[in-house]
Amino acid sequence: MTVNQILSTKGKEVYSVLSSTTVYEALKVMGDKNIGAILVIDGTELKGILSERDYARKIVLKDKSSKETFVHEIMESNVITISLSDSLDSCMELMSSKRIRHLPVVDNGIVVGIISISDVVKSIIEIQKDTINHLNSYISQ
Repeated sequence: MTVNQILSTKGKEVYSVLSSTTVYEALKVMGDKNIGAILVIDGTELKGILSERDYARKIVLKDKSSKETFVHEIMESNVITISLSDSLDSCMELMSSKRIRHLPVVDNGIVVGIISISDVVKSIIEIQKDTINHLNSYISQ
């Protein structure tokens, strides 16, 4: 299974904020959209990613104000990305080895989607269900 197949099922909706957005405003968007991370895109350029973990570690634990801190001050700017043709296995490996939960999908330098660890797990479960059904069908014959 490829990233493109996951996105065709999940959808390619991308939520983003500008790097000049306050952390508080970014958190409001994340809450409204029920997402755990949001991309930071200025124009069409991916500048970073902001996660709930960034907020907890870089705002709450350091006693900063989310209403006075800008996203660019705490976002992760070294964003690991994937392409539409990457496999589910390579995404799992990347997420596990880099200890990340979200992977932006980039095609020709433009962000076209994002997949999370839950998207990967759901896809694996579906593949396993299909395999089990196929094996049950084979055994029943």
